[in-house]
Amino acid sequence: MKIDFDGIQAFVVIAELGGFNKAADQLHITQTALTRRIQKLESYLGLKLIDRTTRHVELTAVGREFLPQARAIVGEMTSAISHLKDMSLHAKGSFSLACIPSLTVSMVPKLIQQYANAYPDNRIRILDATSSEVRKAVLNHQAEIGLALQGEKHPDLIETSLFDDPLVFICQDTHPLRSRKLLTWSDMRDADLIVVSSLTSTRVLMDYQLAKHGIHLNGNYEVRHHATAINLVAAGVGCAILPSSTLNDGERPHIHKIPLKDPAVKRKVTLLRHKNTSLSPAAEAFFKLIQKSV
Repeated sequence: MKIDFDGIQAFVVIAELGGFNKAADQLHITQTALTRRIQKLESYLGLKLIDRTTRHVELTAVGREFLPQARAIVGEMTSAISHLKDMSLHAKGSFSLACIPSLTVSMVPKLIQQYANAYPDNRIRILDATSSEVRKAVLNHQAEIGLALQGEKHPDLIETSLFDDPLVFICQDTHPLRSRKLLTWSDMRDADLIVVSSLTSTRVLMDYQLAKHGIHLNGNYEVRHHATAINLVAAGVGCAILPSSTLNDGERPHIHKIPLKDPAVKRKVTLLRHKNTSLSPAAEAFFKLIQKSV
């Protein structure tokens, strides 16, 4: 069933203003166009809603009965359109972001804080998941935006490279290696190492790159989350090998990160969106913020 919104709106305005002249002025159309709208609506309904003479306009009994419902229809439609316009003009709304957990330690919270300052009424649902799960979430429309590691290309994903994220040595300022500007993997043979689980993309990448150079690294402690490793370092349990992005310079006064070489192992962080789906205004604003900030 096709709803004649223009006709219903014209009917409501005529009823409220009591005449065609004022109604036509308010709707910014001619009286002829207004008359056609009413005639079209009445023809579709097969009912007379308005009795009109040269001097007088009056609703029929059916028109009076229909008026409250017509007002509700026009009110709801006006409210919905206003809401959509507000979303468009001010990027209001909510969206879902899929992200690998390591980026939620430092990078993503800073982005969200900037976003919240600009769009305080918006809501973000964060899906922290593995890199492959982030890709699936964007592909299956569970998330509009994804932050993951570079992987196998998919024809339905638009993938934008953001930055290279090298693995670094993280330790307390009392550690014997603290004064070094650069470390090799062999320098850490006697260190109490905290490493992330072999189930994480970071560990898979590290083991693969080190194996190509004949290096095998064992940790004294194994954790699943990068934030846990940083907390253990802060507590003096040991030192860790983590992506540089998990700890910003100066973020923790007594913890430092030192670059690693021979080999330098880097993971590539990418920004994902679905190729065939337009981003909502709220998601589009966050997408642009990421591109601008990283």
